[in-house]
Amino acid sequence: MTTVSVVTGANSGIGRATAIHLAEKGHQVVGTVRDVARAAKLQAMAADHGVDIPLVELDVADDASVEKGFAEIADQFGPVDVLVNNAGVGTNGTVEDTPTSAYLDVMNVNLCGAVRCLQQVLPSMRERRTGAIVNITSVAGRFASPAQAPYVASKWAFEGLSEELALELAPFGIRVVIVEPGVTKSAIFAKNVDTPDATGAYETQYRRLFDFYAAGLAHATDPFEVGALIHHALTTDKPQLRYPCSWGGPEIVDARPSVSDADWVALGLFDDDAEYRAAFQRLFTVDITPPPT
Repeated sequence: MTTVSVVTGANSGIGRATAIHLAEKGHQVVGTVRDVARAAKLQAMAADHGVDIPLVELDVADDASVEKGFAEIADQFGPVDVLVNNAGVGTNGTVEDTPTSAYLDVMNVNLCGAVRCLQQVLPSMRERRTGAIVNITSVAGRFASPAQAPYVASKWAFEGLSEELALELAPFGIRVVIVEPGVTKSAIFAKNVDTPDATGAYETQYRRLFDFYAAGLAHATDPFEVGALIHHALTTDKPQLRYPCSWGGPEIVDARPSVSDADWVALGLFDDDAEYRAAFQRLFTVDITPPPT
């Protein structure tokens, strides 16, 4: 039987690449987007790859929208076999600069949005004792990326929820996969350039945030590589819970447990950017020097 796979946030980046790759592998993929009228590039890329990806309008931040969207999916395609929780937003800001409303907005999408979708598919998966959940977190769910307090908080929360979910669903034969990308080629970075900077006290942290992403984008991973990794995680007979990937992802995730609390705090004490980058590379084995401008 055909595997019915739902990919949320399918309109760009990892979501779009994953939807297309799984469709190429024979899945009946349904992509969720907030506005079908703005999904022309997805449809064009799918056509170029020789696949068809039906789209359902769905806003993961809204209970009623999620319920309506998944009801439509069930009516048209039947029970969902694979859910890829990819939809998310990125927001910059230091802890002090960022209003609590921003934390709530990001958490509502990045964490609660995934929960809304999970609650729609898990009853059927449990009843059938089969299925798979792929939660796209981030390398920022494993280390505190500077000046991204709302995003980091949401992704750390999503990591914890995913780990709990794996334990809860094991008796039902449902596979849980956590994918932790570093930097991939995506339009999200061009959109995510605002900083609250309410105090004016954290210019160094904001500069180092954007330098980190400039370095990453110079070597960014093709999102189709992440799509291929997700397919592997779904089909391997030796599954893992976590899959760090993309530029910087495996190195940072592997190194973080060996970085002492003292060394982590000391990173914040460097006044000189070159010294900060050298210390970061020593600890995490990743060169975060941005390319010349």
